[in-house]
Amino acid sequence: MSNGNTDKKNIIGLVIAVQGPVVDVKFSRQEEVPNIYDVIYTFTVDGFKIILEVAEHLPNNIARCISINSTQNLQRNSPAFVTGSGIEIPVGDEMYTRLINVVGEPIDQKGPIKATQTQAIRQPPKGTQVRRHANVKARDHVEMLETGIKIIDLLFPLVKGSKNGILGGAAMGKSVLTLEIIQHIVKRHKGTCVFTGAGERVREGNELYFELARHDILSKMKIVFGQMNEPPGARYEVAMTGLTLAENIQRQNKDVLLFIDNIFRFLQAGQEISTLLGRVPSETGYQPTLISEASEFHERIRTSEGVGGSITSIEAVYVPADDLTDPAVVAIFSFLDSVIVLSREKVQLGLYPAIDPLLSSCANLDPDVVGQKHFDISQQVLQIFQRYEELRKIVLVIGIDELSMNDRLIYERARKLQYFLTQPFSVAESYTGRHGEYVVLEDTLNSCQRIIKGEFDQKPEDRFYMIGALH
Repeated sequence: MSNGNTDKKNIIGLVIAVQGPVVDVKFSRQEEVPNIYDVIYTFTVDGFKIILEVAEHLPNNIARCISINSTQNLQRNSPAFVTGSGIEIPVGDEMYTRLINVVGEPIDQKGPIKATQTQAIRQPPKGTQVRRHANVKARDHVEMLETGIKIIDLLFPLVKGSKNGILGGAAMGKSVLTLEIIQHIVKRHKGTCVFTGAGERVREGNELYFELARHDILSKMKIVFGQMNEPPGARYEVAMTGLTLAENIQRQNKDVLLFIDNIFRFLQAGQEISTLLGRVPSETGYQPTLISEASEFHERIRTSEGVGGSITSIEAVYVPADDLTDPAVVAIFSFLDSVIVLSREKVQLGLYPAIDPLLSSCANLDPDVVGQKHFDISQQVLQIFQRYEELRKIVLVIGIDELSMNDRLIYERARKLQYFLTQPFSVAESYTGRHGEYVVLEDTLNSCQRIIKGEFDQKPEDRFYMIGALH
């Protein structure tokens, strides 16, 4: 990232303007002005170090920068020191169990990180993207990741190297679902995870850290946080920091899971930065660079030729006011292989995880990827749910007794399937009092098949609520 400007390391500029997170630094000559994304640091009157990232070049040798931390007590004419490179963070095995901020500093009060190597957080995508479905025998090239969560394994199977989004409004269980997947992947598959907290609440980050410690899975995790109380520069760059940690694991020919909570906050921080820099917004109100920013991040999540490891991303996506047509949400859609939509209606009915199977979609639900049996059962389940939605509206008007015998069977089986696809979570045991269940894919498929065939037509539907597999 130094771009040949290492000779600029000794150059000193002067802070000439501070407007919230936007800081202007003036240099005496044009050739002294650092490159875009290079780091400049300065100090407040009380000695607090402020890290600035160059965002624009202005006339008269001025670099307009975005601050990564708070600019409180920063004065005009403070000296600003050029580093000659972009933000670099420590990488390597020393980062396991550690909790860092956007610039790689430890925030877990466990002392300094003794890492032997560093890496710039802004990198172009490496290598050529491997196309997974180019070959007819896709199953030879695809490896499934079983999550133990019935509805995800059945209808939205995770595949190594895929990008998966969990979409939902406020208080719909995105973080709980993400945490459950982390626990199952780490414990069952001995997987490696990078968790990136982008713009979420400090309380949630604190709870997550101690929850991971309680379940004894910190040893397989690297965690980076840029929380809601931090400036937009930190909330934006933290996604790149987490991605850099994941890329480093991938280069060791290992598979890594990249969890981001919440990718919407990353784009929202980009919007704030765009506004602060005075750019004219697009007609939707978002930054004009919305798509390119989403692309810059997602294009780095790739399985490359010549690299044995893969990055599988699971991204929580906040949906403002439950509006799935929000431009930022739509921008994220286009990069995802699997879109898992959480429904407020399901939350109100107590159906957890509150996934709406008819609003969600998954490119991996293909007979070449999951196999014919899995595909057939999943399609039957979706057809029953589709018919149930039509019948539900009729039942609200005329009652269930007026349905034909065949329609009534479908209606009742759909409700049993709906209840069966609920599941008690290990991470929610302290709230629900129910022991968490891990259900293997084969048990999920067989149980659904038995419900569809009518083996349990005589059983009451509440027997299927919050259980594991059917025996």
